[in-house]
Amino acid sequence: MALTQELVACGALRFGTFTLTSGKTSSYYVDIKAASSRPRILKAMAQELRPKVGDAEVLAGVELGAVPILVALALETGLPYAIIRKQAKAHGTGKRVEGADVKGKRVLLVEDVTTTGKSVLDAVQVLRAEGADVDRVETVVDRGEGASEALGQHRVRLGALVSAPELLSLSRGTTR
Repeated sequence: MALTQELVACGALRFGTFTLTSGKTSSYYVDIKAASSRPRILKAMAQELRPKVGDAEVLAGVELGAVPILVALALETGLPYAIIRKQAKAHGTGKRVEGADVKGKRVLLVEDVTTTGKSVLDAVQVLRAEGADVDRVETVVDRGEGASEALGQHRVRLGALVSAPELLSLSRGTTR
């Protein structure tokens, strides 16, 4: 079954009124955690992302939603990974980048869902501040609401396994 079909079948596409991370209100929500918590679907995501890794030396992803996808892709490719915290912790090392060293490395940023690109752009800036070379983001689902354009303004290309319009068109005719 294609990834788009898997996402719809496992209930990752939900309808109602939702407030997104971006602050926008939406009539649908893409719950990647509903999909990435299923090993078969998580493996399919990693397998589809693998050819998009290119010349990356390190993988990176933002906590929480991207972490399972990031780990699965690391297992699929053998590449080390780093997790970007949304905020520095007041305890421990206080770092925002945990895991593999990104300094001087070509880093592929992996995301679960992109909307406006604000949170992923923040992650790009954090990685760049740590000395990483980041010019690509691969997301499982792009909602098509400005992330590509926002990232493009910072010399970052966005790739997506699935677009929200693909998910929405596939869900037509299913019970909402």
